Amino acid sequence: MTRILLPIAIGAALGSLMGYFGQCSSGSCPLTSTWWRGALYGGFIGLMFAMSARH
Repeated sequence: MTRILLPIAIGAALGSLMGYFGQCSSGSCPLTSTWWRGALYGGFIGLMFAMSARH
């Protein structure tokens, strides 16, 4: 279970940081317009990474 949750948490943290410190203020950039949207994208990428590395 940790093999799946840890990459999701790391991806969500990195995505939220990128969304928070991103330069898109118009809201048209899907990844960096808000911190929570960045966290969702990052968590999804973390999940995809965890599922691909799993044996």
